[in-house]
Amino acid sequence: MEKSKRPFLKSKRPFLKSKRSFRRRLPPVRSGDRIDYRNMSLIGRFISEQGKILSRRVNKLTLKQQRLMTRAIKQARILSLLPFIPNAKQGERNESTARVRKKYKSNRKKYKPYGKK
Repeated sequence: MEKSKRPFLKSKRPFLKSKRSFRRRLPPVRSGDRIDYRNMSLIGRFISEQGKILSRRVNKLTLKQQRLMTRAIKQARILSLLPFIPNAKQGERNESTARVRKKYKSNRKKYKPYGKK
C-alpha cells in the first residue's frame, strides 16, 4: 500500500498507547505484619468511622487477607478489644430516635377490651 491510500495511519503502530510512568502503591498489609485480633494498630485502619468493616475494594487487600482481617475484627469485638458501636454509650439514645419514638407513642390508640366501656 502506498502512503496516499492510508492517510489515517500516521505511525506504524497506531493502537499502542504511549507508556506513562506511574508510582506503584504500597500494599496496605506488609509481609511482616501479622493479621491478628491483638494487632489493634493494623485492624484500626480497616474499619470505617461508623465501626463498619471496609470492603476489599476499598482496602485493596487480597481475598485471603480480607477474610483474615474480617475474622480478626470480629474476634476483637467479641473479646471487647473493639467496640461494636463506636463513640456512643450503649444506654444512650440519639435525640432524633427519642423524638420519633415519642411521636409514635402519642399517636397510638389505647387498647380497650370489648366488654368494658
